[in-house]
Amino acid sequence: MKHLLKQIKVRYNIKDYHFSLAIVVLVLSVIGVLMVRSARPDLMNRQILGVILGIAAMVVISLIDYKWVLNFYWPMYILNLVLLAAIWIPGIGVTANGARRWLDLGITQLQPSDLTKILMILFFARFLSDREQKINDPKTIVQAVALILPSLAMIVAQPNLSTTICVATLFCALLFLAGLSYKFIGTVLAISVPAVIIFLVIAVQPNQPFLHDYQQSRILAWLDPEEYADDESYQQLNSVMAIGSGQLSGKGYNNDETNSVKNGNFVSEPQTDFIFAIIGEELGFVGCCAVIFLLLLIIIECILVGLKAKDTGGRIICGGVAALVGIQSFINIGVATLILPNTGLSLPFVSYGLTSVVCFFMGIGFVLNVGLQPNKYQ
Repeated sequence: MKHLLKQIKVRYNIKDYHFSLAIVVLVLSVIGVLMVRSARPDLMNRQILGVILGIAAMVVISLIDYKWVLNFYWPMYILNLVLLAAIWIPGIGVTANGARRWLDLGITQLQPSDLTKILMILFFARFLSDREQKINDPKTIVQAVALILPSLAMIVAQPNLSTTICVATLFCALLFLAGLSYKFIGTVLAISVPAVIIFLVIAVQPNQPFLHDYQQSRILAWLDPEEYADDESYQQLNSVMAIGSGQLSGKGYNNDETNSVKNGNFVSEPQTDFIFAIIGEELGFVGCCAVIFLLLLIIIECILVGLKAKDTGGRIICGGVAALVGIQSFINIGVATLILPNTGLSLPFVSYGLTSVVCFFMGIGFVLNVGLQPNKYQ
């Protein structure tokens, strides 16, 4: 505790604090609160609470030397596995909509897979930076893959295929940031792209062994949405219609039009998975572009901070957070616009979800601290 307080008291140059990044995140979060209020008014207060807790976490973390935090990378790894395993403990794990993804903490629920993303960025920032000179050694790559597999296995067992894909993609980004050679990346792509195509071909066959029935139905609905317009494609088609109906400037914030997708309950979970449809319908093309632009600004700011990081660990943290925001934003918006199969992932800083909001703020906090380090007073 004394060491922690000492870290917080370290003198930083206030000019090096990236207020622009914090402001963009705050603006996007305010938009999120407003859109959650429009989608589900009863959840607005909890979303505000999540933003307040997130801001507090961001500020505190931004003042703690990330290199000191990375000293605890193995305890963080173990904590992640314990939390993921705890959802299977009766009385603690919570099941909803056929999935077991939450922990009941009494006053609230925690989704461990959201925390996994941040903990894995921190863990591999230290693990890979320690092996920077051996990053292209097959032994190092095998060790890294072996370390991520337990998390992926427990997340996919929940089942939560979308988060599994997100974490796996994030892991690949972390390897790239650590200096993985383009030759190796090209080899992996040459193998993985045909493998994905083969997987999709097998996945749409009757009695396939890889996916649950509902997961297979979502892929089929994505490939042929009109055929499944009355069931699996129903929400995504309505989402696309909602975004299109907003036209340039939208129907107006929190409107009460009877033909509204939101007001007609034509899309389930509008406050989380399909929050972008609400943005498109109420704020139009302009609102959609504004949200995408703010997300892009966050990604660019994180990358710029990472480029000035004084070590590989800092670069991986910044690049990892940027990749996470980018990957999750692409998946959420891709689902809402029928580019990707229907799956459940929140839109960073916008969708409802206390755990998700706080974890993203934590990630930004670490980026801000990396930005403070190069010019820290001695």
